[in-house]
Amino acid sequence: MAAAAPFDEGHAVSPATKTARQQLIVDLIRREAITSQSQLMQLLAARGMSVTQATLSRDMAEIGAVKVRTAAGSAYAVPGEGGDRSLQAAADGEVLDAKLPRLLEELLVSVTSAEQLVVLRTPPGAAQYLASALDRSVIPGVLGTIAGDDTVLVITGDVSRGEQLAGLLLTLAADGA
Repeated sequence: MAAAAPFDEGHAVSPATKTARQQLIVDLIRREAITSQSQLMQLLAARGMSVTQATLSRDMAEIGAVKVRTAAGSAYAVPGEGGDRSLQAAADGEVLDAKLPRLLEELLVSVTSAEQLVVLRTPPGAAQYLASALDRSVIPGVLGTIAGDDTVLVITGDVSRGEQLAGLLLTLAADGA
């Protein structure tokens, strides 16, 4: 089992657990075009997660990763969450959940930004659903979301990114109509 990387402010650090490792594999496959297990092993090692070929093969089987044909050749993909059984693979560094514009159009009540934070308001009970869709969408610069009942906090990695992200989400909401 690999040791976790030392804490580095601004970069995610994962515990050395099977669950964390498998989630990191899923995240990497969704964010980048992974064409081989050796490439994936290198990406994991760069994030402080050392694994053997056998462990990686078992993890890939358990998460349901398969190679699919893409416009650029072939790459690994994983099944989507929430009953979405279509395979999701990275595409040019930015992957938006296909349902995101529609969800934003239906659920977004207001958007407020302040530096690297964006606050999204939804109807009661809808925030976690919207946050999950945002988490599945690979939007550059977004570190993550925190959801309550009717509020989603989106955190970006750059102080100047909040206003830009707010504008993008408003545009996507308009496109969902």
